[in-house]
Amino acid sequence: MTPRDHPGLGMGVMALAMLLLPMGDAITKALTAVAPPFEVTVWRATAQALWFVPVALVLRRRLGGPLVTRAAVLSGVCLIGVSFCLISAFQHMPIATAIAIFFLEPLLLTLLAGPLLGEVPGPRRLAAVGLGLVGALVVIRPNFAVYGPVTLMPVLAALLYALNVVVMRSATRRQSALSLQIGAAACAAVLGLAALAGAWALGRTPANLMHAPSWAQFAIVGAGALAAVTFLMITQAFSLAEASMLAPLQYLEIVGATVIGWLVFGDLPDGWTWVGTAIILSAGLYVWHRERQA
Repeated sequence: MTPRDHPGLGMGVMALAMLLLPMGDAITKALTAVAPPFEVTVWRATAQALWFVPVALVLRRRLGGPLVTRAAVLSGVCLIGVSFCLISAFQHMPIATAIAIFFLEPLLLTLLAGPLLGEVPGPRRLAAVGLGLVGALVVIRPNFAVYGPVTLMPVLAALLYALNVVVMRSATRRQSALSLQIGAAACAAVLGLAALAGAWALGRTPANLMHAPSWAQFAIVGAGALAAVTFLMITQAFSLAEASMLAPLQYLEIVGATVIGWLVFGDLPDGWTWVGTAIILSAGLYVWHRERQA
């Protein structure tokens, strides 16, 4: 059976992954009550990398190319940056609001694809990007007044993730997506631990994981497992269905983020956030539509 023979299954796997992602976000938001965002980021990245060890052993025949490459290091830097920015935002604002701003990523990718990948967007796609940026301003403006500069952290996360996609598109011409994902996760963990050790050497005492509440220790393991599983599901989905079919399903994450944020933290976005989110999603779907036509 050849890849992408099961588009329905691929879409189902992608949809489930998008609904699971906010569960990991909720866990990390809860962890910021016992440790600063960067330490939570490193803990989760380390747990995720450890979960990938048995995965690499079981799926070793599907690995193509070395795990640790320059692309994996660059991807690891991007991933640790994305996680830190989002977790910092989750600490102060509703998960759904942060994710809504983060959905600028497809629009930023459209802008970056021209100079970095040679995929020059047409005027209609550029207009959609401009509309999406307006939507982002609608979301950011009232929330900036409430939460301050941390509201811009999801924008930086979106930019870093778009850069990560550029790296992945280029690197997967030489190695499998699974190899890149596992290698990037390992690099992110090593880089995060190195930065944490550097901070400790400079006199900053990190939160003691062993002295954290028992629920926090289980939460770290669970967050790492969820991150590993969802990334594997996304990789599997792209092996079963065309990217053009899967792209719109990414927006299901905002649904899961809204539901989880309301059930766990009692957070709901305000009216202007919903308006801005609708504008961002509409612009993103239009960009997807134009890419599919092309």
